[in-house]
Amino acid sequence: HAAGLSLQETLALALRVSPQAAGEIAALYAEYGSLAAIPRYRLLEVDGVGEKVADAVAAIVEIANRERILQPVSRPRVSSPADVANALMYEMSALEQEQLRVVLLDTRNGIIRVVTVYQGSVNSAQVRIGELFREAVRENATAIILVHNHPSGDPAPSPDDVAMTRTARDAGKGLDIEVLDHIIVGKGQWVSLKERGLGF
Repeated sequence: HAAGLSLQETLALALRVSPQAAGEIAALYAEYGSLAAIPRYRLLEVDGVGEKVADAVAAIVEIANRERILQPVSRPRVSSPADVANALMYEMSALEQEQLRVVLLDTRNGIIRVVTVYQGSVNSAQVRIGELFREAVRENATAIILVHNHPSGDPAPSPDDVAMTRTARDAGKGLDIEVLDHIIVGKGQWVSLKERGLGF
């Protein structure tokens, strides 16, 4: 009886995959918010998942759609820099190392997902601009927001932060992916480079 099973057990049963593969699919489910939202290429990256299993997932989603069980994925919307800062500040302000994250957005500024691109030292000499856009291209994002933290606690942008923002904006134009903002998080405070007109 499937009703009492965990998501991982249900996936293992329905897709006839190993518990480990089912666990990885369950993690993707948590990351994307629904089976329907998981890109096929992410499923195929799971060890033990081939085209047949990916087809089975698509079939389950189709059945659920027809039964009207599956509601359309409601993505949190970004309407201001504060929306992003408030979502990430609590976690990122506590980090001891610098991190650079990229918030991937759809055409309606809904958050597709948040990707950690760099950890350690975030400066324009080490950041490969292509890395900022790789997942955005894979996920068909139309815009991104860069977010990184200053472990010192002071979110004041450095000249390097501004230079990286400008370079990213120029690169985004070539890919038709707009860089909407670059937010720097400190201890309990944040700065939007867009609002300050730095690099934009």
